Amino acid sequence: MRIGSDAHKELFCRRFHEAHRAYEPDDLPWPELDELSLDRLRAIPFWEEAIANENDAGVMFRHLREVVDDPVIREAVELQGFEEARHARLLHHLVERYGIEVPPRPPEPVPADVERAFVGFGYSECLDSFGAYGLFALARRAAFFPEALFEIFDRILDEEAQHTVFFVNWLAHHEATHGRGSWPWLALTAARGYGGAIWRLVEVARSGEDTQEGFTATGARTFLDDLTPAVFVSTCVEENARRMRPIDPELLQPRLLPRLARLGLPLLRLVPIRFGGKPSPQDSHRHSPNDSPRVEERAGH
Repeated sequence: MRIGSDAHKELFCRRFHEAHRAYEPDDLPWPELDELSLDRLRAIPFWEEAIANENDAGVMFRHLREVVDDPVIREAVELQGFEEARHARLLHHLVERYGIEVPPRPPEPVPADVERAFVGFGYSECLDSFGAYGLFALARRAAFFPEALFEIFDRILDEEAQHTVFFVNWLAHHEATHGRGSWPWLALTAARGYGGAIWRLVEVARSGEDTQEGFTATGARTFLDDLTPAVFVSTCVEENARRMRPIDPELLQPRLLPRLARLGLPLLRLVPIRFGGKPSPQDSHRHSPNDSPRVEERAGH
């Protein structure tokens, strides 16, 4: 199938619609949480940022659909806008149900070039999702929250995976139909896009430096203390491969981050630093390079 063809467009839009699941946040089986779980949930510092991002994304998609001429792509854009707004409603329900104080934040102004804003948003979503897959899996293995809560957020990560697949296929189709569909050009576009996403992440970290201590100080160390960068990155790669396994093999997937992560793993396995703790001289002796979880061979291919 030729990337940029009508068949490609029909396929990635149809698969996106087929993956959609109907539910409302208020109707989900929200669990009752004990005090420890409530303390951990309330200490996570990024609820304000997450809610603001989802709200802004919903607004952006409402404006994006107005500039999309193709009716097939417009319907898919409308569906993603609905899912982004639903994520915001889900987070609002969570913070109200569990008594999490989140200060209101005024919405960001609608960007003048909404299509360009979608490209920046898409690369940020690819970057955020890749890291979230690993962190979610590690927290789940450590039973950091009750399993019922993980099951609710599991569907959100599945939707994020679908969003990233839709994005990379939309972008490849868009570039191809504008005469920029060669692989060198797409690789350069991806490098610029991920570079911008990383820079935005750095800026957010700098602006919220003082708020990060809450998550670190109130329980995250129960599963981060003995975590090396290699274990975290290999878990991200493994979980990314698992999330992408149901995707139609004819569709493009976000592959740059998994490939870079796999290339960097041998070097990371030589680093004795542990999250939440200081490196010790004994670390390199106590843990061999094979201590990290097995990396899924299919990831990044």
